[in-house]
Formats: sequence, structure tokens, C-alpha cells
Amino acid sequence: MSDKVASPSPDALATMAAPPRRSEWRRFARVFFGRKLYLIGFIIVVIIILTAIFAPLLTPYDPLQPNLRNILHGPTWQNWLGTDQLGRDILCRIIYGSRISLEIGFAAVFSSAIIGILMGLAAAHFGGWVFAIIMRITDALMALPSIILLLLIAGLVGGGIGVVIFAMGFGGIAGMARMMCGQALSVKQNDYILASKAIGMSNWRIMLTQIFPNAFPPLIVGLTMGIGGVVLGEAGLSFLGIGVPPPAPSWGNMVMNGQSHLLENPLLSIFPGVAIMLLVFGFNMVGDGIRDAIDPKLRGVL
Repeated sequence: MSDKVASPSPDALATMAAPPRRSEWRRFARVFFGRKLYLIGFIIVVIIILTAIFAPLLTPYDPLQPNLRNILHGPTWQNWLGTDQLGRDILCRIIYGSRISLEIGFAAVFSSAIIGILMGLAAAHFGGWVFAIIMRITDALMALPSIILLLLIAGLVGGGIGVVIFAMGFGGIAGMARMMCGQALSVKQNDYILASKAIGMSNWRIMLTQIFPNAFPPLIVGLTMGIGGVVLGEAGLSFLGIGVPPPAPSWGNMVMNGQSHLLENPLLSIFPGVAIMLLVFGFNMVGDGIRDAIDPKLRGVL
């Protein structure tokens, strides 16, 4: 008599089935939003971006219009953070200042990223004398202290938002090129790059369709943190008087203008300084969160 092998029941098959695969987005969101510091930084960045977008709806006063009858007043119901030495509302100027900081931050970082990424891709892919020339250029740029380089460019060309964007963007090219070159050299060793060459793909097509998409994700962290660094650098240049010229409501200008009234009204410098600190902190936390979420080795590390 032959023994019959009993077939598993549907319930047993359901139990034996592999668990559903979690999508990369859900995995990213679980790590990023599951940690309080990263979530706080993300909320700060979102609030400041929304504040900059809807600034005209949030401010009842003109940030550039002086009111000489209301000079250096403390916080009141009409002026929640008080007024400055020309009677302008401090809160309104801080809100409009977020526009300038974000505009300079995003423009400088993305302009330096475009040039630096192309330089890094070319150096890693072509190698040889192309690699040597590009790396020596980045060495020369990185040999100069960043603040000296920014002061030199801003001092020669002058002030203004465009000049600050150019100075901050130019100063970030070397670091972005170095990061992209390192990532591209790692990706270049994979078999699918050799297969792309074997089927006759052009160098530029390999760089833009094969190397760049696989080397770019780690650079998102540098881009995010770079925005905070540019905001801090712009504030420093404006504080020194060679950044965004007055009467534009730049946070660095506000800190500089308030230093001569620290004894009378220290809030003139404290409030824009806190705004700079919060924005830089927010972008740094977002960058740290992205780094931990996209790196499998760091997903379980606090």
C-alpha cells in the first residue's frame, strides 16, 4: 500500500508565503520620519519655505518702508518682534529675509552642483590627463580657505544677490566635483559599465545614463547640507558689508545693523540670528536624515 503525501492546506500555504516586500519609499520614510531630530528639522524647513512663499499674505507691513515715529520699540501687539532703527517691523523683515536666504541657498548650491557634477563625471570616466587637470583645479580651489575666496570674489565684483550667488556657487564647485568623482569611480567598476562600452555606447551617454543615476543619490546629502552652509556664508558676507546691500531684508544685514543697538534693543540681532540658526539646523538635520535613510548600513543606527 503506497502512502499518499498530503497536500498543504490553503492556510498553510498562506503562512509559508514570503512576506510582502516593503517599498523603498516606505523604508525611507520609516527611517527618516521615525527619528525626532530629523522630523523636527524637516518641519522647520517646510515652515520656513512656506513662510517665504506666502510672505505677502503673512506680513501686514512693508519691510522696506521706514516709520520714524516708531523707532526701536520692543514687542507689541502691532509689532510682535518690535521695530528696528528705522521703525520697520522686525518680523516682516525676517519673513521676507527668508526669501533672500532660500533664493541664494538653492541657486548657489544647484549652480555649483551642475558644474561640479560635470567636472567629476568627466574626471572619473575619461581618467588620464582629464582627471589630472580637473583634480589639480579642485586642489587649487580647496587650498584657499573658503571665507578668503568668498571675500576676494565679493570684494572684487561688489555686493548684490547675484554676486553672492556667484561667490558661494564658485566656492562649492571643488567639493561637489570631488564627491562626484569619488562616487563615479566606484560606479565605473561595475560590470554594466563595461557592457555599455562593449555594445558601443558613447562616452557621454554612459556618463549621463549609467554612471550619473547610480552615483548621484549619495550627493543629495551634500546638496542638502550645502544649502545650510550657503545660508550661513551669505549671512557672514552680509554681516561684513559685502553681501546683500541694504535696505534688502537680509538676515546678515539685520544682525549687522542691530549690533550698534545691542544695549538699547538686543532683539534686533537676536531674532535674525535665531532665524539663521533654525534654517541651518533644519537643513543639516534633513541632510543627516537622508544620509541615514539611503545608506543601508546606517538605517538601524541612532
